[in-house]
Amino acid sequence: MTLLVNPASGGRAGEQVAASAARRLLAHGVEVDVVAGRDAAEARARAAASVAAGADVLAVAGGDGMVHLALQEVAGTGTALAVLPCGTGNDFARVLGIPRTDPTAAAEVLLGGHRRRLDLGRCTERSGAAPASRWFATVVTSGFDSLVLERANRMTWPRGQARYRLAVLAELGVLRPRAFTLEVDGRREELEATLIAVGNTTTYGGGMPICPHAVPDDGLLSVTVVPALTRARLVRSFPLMQRGAHVERPNVRTFHARSVALDTPDMLATADGEPLGRLPVAVEAVPGAVDVIVPAPVVGAGD
Repeated sequence: MTLLVNPASGGRAGEQVAASAARRLLAHGVEVDVVAGRDAAEARARAAASVAAGADVLAVAGGDGMVHLALQEVAGTGTALAVLPCGTGNDFARVLGIPRTDPTAAAEVLLGGHRRRLDLGRCTERSGAAPASRWFATVVTSGFDSLVLERANRMTWPRGQARYRLAVLAELGVLRPRAFTLEVDGRREELEATLIAVGNTTTYGGGMPICPHAVPDDGLLSVTVVPALTRARLVRSFPLMQRGAHVERPNVRTFHARSVALDTPDMLATADGEPLGRLPVAVEAVPGAVDVIVPAPVVGAGD
């Protein structure tokens, strides 16, 4: 097993979680190679080297950003992905059923868990001369929420969730409808929307079920289209989104698809909470693209 560490995750909790997990694994006879990168490029290079060397499992100690980085190397290979969550959102760990607040319990999953094969999404940017593709595990989104993320990334103060909340307020102040081109399994339409989310799994942003109908092993993407809203209506929608009830509103559209393409001028897309690039972008479901380590089922638990 290779254990890839993001030392900055969770206020440097990544180092502590990784060290504790490595000691536990070694005590049980698991061969562990702990590696860390000084930046994303070095971390990905180390992940690639581990996969090329035939690692059985690549475990990441970090958040969804580290999961996203590792996916670029493990997708389509025989190396399984495991997660020791110590980031901010930990949405992929939530999908896998990995304990997110108990590092010891998360390490136990590495010891006693089993492999499960899941789908991934694959995004292809169409804006450049040479289209680039990236894998994602959770949600691709574009619109209000990607604008918030872009603004938050430009801000140097405050830190943490306070910066994100301030970015939300700033983007609400300049909210305007966006005219999107949406192509679903080859069918093209023009529409106005506040945001469009394409989910391989249900949640993003630390547990918000933006695509509550997503199933990570059905070979399909779940699409949620939130229509053009006024500031007041968008603010009133936030509590609904927190519990997935927004999809019950008659003007919110949800459907499943194998492929989706999005376009609107001067708009960012994000994948797994990471900046993806400017639209247009094409997204496709790739069935069975990755093996993951999940908790073993409890013997004798319910029929």
